[in-house]
Amino acid sequence: MTEPSPAVRFEQITKRFLGVQALDGVTLEVAAGSCHALCGENGAGKSTLGKVLAGIHSPDAGKLFVRGREVRFDSPRDAFAAGVGMVHQELAYCGNMSVAENLLLGNLPRRRGFVDRGSLERRAHEMLAEIGAPPELDVRAPMSELRIAQQQLVQIATAVGAGADIVIFDEPTSSLSQTDADRLYELIERLKARGVTCIYVSHRMPEIYRLCDTISVLRDGRHVATRPAATLSESELVTLMIGRELGDYLPQAEERHVGKELLRLDRLSVPGKFRDVSFTLHEGEIVGLAGLVGAGRSEIAQTIFGLEKASSGRVFVDARPARIAEPKDAIALGIGLVPEDRKRQGLVLGESGAHNTTLPILRRLSRALFVRRREEETLASTFFSTLRVRTPSLAAPVAGLSGGNQQKVVLARWLAANSRILILDEPTRGVDVGAKAEIHRLIRDLAARGNAVLLISSELPEVIAISHRILVMRQGELVTEVPHAQATQELLLRLMAGVELVPAA
Repeated sequence: MTEPSPAVRFEQITKRFLGVQALDGVTLEVAAGSCHALCGENGAGKSTLGKVLAGIHSPDAGKLFVRGREVRFDSPRDAFAAGVGMVHQELAYCGNMSVAENLLLGNLPRRRGFVDRGSLERRAHEMLAEIGAPPELDVRAPMSELRIAQQQLVQIATAVGAGADIVIFDEPTSSLSQTDADRLYELIERLKARGVTCIYVSHRMPEIYRLCDTISVLRDGRHVATRPAATLSESELVTLMIGRELGDYLPQAEERHVGKELLRLDRLSVPGKFRDVSFTLHEGEIVGLAGLVGAGRSEIAQTIFGLEKASSGRVFVDARPARIAEPKDAIALGIGLVPEDRKRQGLVLGESGAHNTTLPILRRLSRALFVRRREEETLASTFFSTLRVRTPSLAAPVAGLSGGNQQKVVLARWLAANSRILILDEPTRGVDVGAKAEIHRLIRDLAARGNAVLLISSELPEVIAISHRILVMRQGELVTEVPHAQATQELLLRLMAGVELVPAA
């Protein structure tokens, strides 16, 4: 008895971008009805391979087979017509259009030459119901008014609700809270039960092992291995991804040697976002800031950096009142911010990696209004080497880099600026396991050199592992502080959600 044809077969797929070999002769198969993980470091080619299948990129060489038939997709429309959809890491939608319009953008129902609003909204409700979206999701609401998790549901419904039976998920939980991520996992399980083939691109080990039957590893654009998930340990997977032993992935926070106070917030408030927040940061310590989505964590970071205006309260730097009306005031005081949204707030996408790295210190690198380019390139090269930034050259626009490498460029900027107070908002989002460990080491090294680090992360294992103490936010208020020695995921989740603690027996 012959085995059924795989849902997808990539055969010697090759793709180059501006001299960079993104994919180099990749051959692998994806079984029908499975959840197949694509793993690898940033720049390994995972997303590129998914985009070849989704019709976003055309391969330079090789063949693509879908359900046993050779295909060539010249556009996402071609792929969609063949039953292939993609859920992107960077959510793509028209913010000023309604949920219903986004869902049926390529196939708006018409009546007498005009859009049939009744049919449009009925079909949108059906597509959302198909994936189990909550009924309260308003199909008439503009997409820009939805939470990120809701926007992602709409993108999934666009694919699945329109009949796609092969769906590529590219880092789908990178912008989700744990609660929303759990809902996504349940949805993927339902899709698998219906026979939908899922290709899952992610760096997060727990969700890979929770969802995926099979794991394929890419490294430097080449296919390294494909194994059943049940036979591949996390340490073996990491070694395949990075080509070396990683050691301790999440080392525990080292003993801190706290110095003088560098930053203090005194009853800081921004209406509708957070209120009466007070805490201190000292030399040599890493302080975690934990909370559910909407708790006010990012808003605190933005206020310290001058992106939000406080209605009351004060900020002290070096025990002196600080006036921070805009980011340049914060930078002058030695404060750096790695923002949650690197594309909108952290980078000038059309500029080179070198220019992005030196933006805060152009005055220091300038003479007679001209930037000393050689010094700029030397500085950028040093930090790119430290952070293992993968780029064709220092002059290459950061828009062409992978998400993880873009994040490293933002980190390089504040290292180059010698920021004494570093605020990191989701610093390892979209970063592979090897780069994540490197960033963790870098954060600990910064603290060891006397910097103060405020770490905001939705990954509780990360917060617990490298923070000396953890501040817990809930609904805009700072509710408690947990020492590293007492921190557990269960305790933090209960504090974040306001669930009553169960006393020990």
